[in-house]
Amino acid sequence: MSFILKPVDTVETISPEDFKKNYLDARKPLIIKGLTKDWPAREKWTTDYLKEIGGDIEVNLVDNSKADPTKPINASIASMKFGDYLDLIKREPTELRIFFFNLFKHVPSLINDIKIPKDLMGGFIESMPAMFFGGSNSVTFLHYDIDLPHLFHTHFGGRKHIILFDNKWKKRLYCIPNATYALEDYDVANPDFEKFPALKGVEGYEVFLEHGDTLFMPTGMWHWMKYVDGSFSLSLRAWDASLTRKAASVFNLAVKGGVDSLLKMAFKAPYAQWREKLAVKRAERALRNGDPK
Repeated sequence: MSFILKPVDTVETISPEDFKKNYLDARKPLIIKGLTKDWPAREKWTTDYLKEIGGDIEVNLVDNSKADPTKPINASIASMKFGDYLDLIKREPTELRIFFFNLFKHVPSLINDIKIPKDLMGGFIESMPAMFFGGSNSVTFLHYDIDLPHLFHTHFGGRKHIILFDNKWKKRLYCIPNATYALEDYDVANPDFEKFPALKGVEGYEVFLEHGDTLFMPTGMWHWMKYVDGSFSLSLRAWDASLTRKAASVFNLAVKGGVDSLLKMAFKAPYAQWREKLAVKRAERALRNGDPK
């Protein structure tokens, strides 16, 4: 059994007016297959090419393990040379991932290989093009981005399975208090509704990205990702025009980032257990109340 999932709208191209009205303002995801058709990166960016330009860089790695309650989220478990990692994901399945890697800082000329889609919207954070790498079998846990940007997520070199949820479902998804991620004890791809009853009836979207596809994810959208093949993605981030949303971003970074990290370090496992129990209570209460209404 799974959630109630529907496909994401898919277009080859889209006008700025259509995009703003039906996706940006509507807070609705969209796949734009032709956004990268004139990007040099679409043809150039292979694992061999990236190894050639940055193979000696030391990179931090994460895996599918449940987060350590004493450490910040996405704390690394190991490190290796970038080139060795690229060889690994090309050669065999692995759970190891590279999270939020700004390769552009090491190789500034890479910026010439992409085109930021400013014709569709403004507010892009051009200093933060982030790359994500994963071996087949690696999974990004269910979460939404703490600073609440809009995301243009382009995939390269294989396929990626993505499940999305509107932020209104966060309590029913067992959102961890003081955090922007969900309880990690259920399988998003195959949830156990008997053990986690609040998940039943939750609606979302499902998509399989292929090489060159770009997924627009509006601010606050929950996402879970699994690398079907050893491959990688580029995320371009843009601020929402709303001052209210910008204020919420600052609040999240201060409270759900800074304060939460301090509490985890101070109280460790007891704090983690308290948060998980509270997440379950809130989810069950939301289910009883019929939220979201």
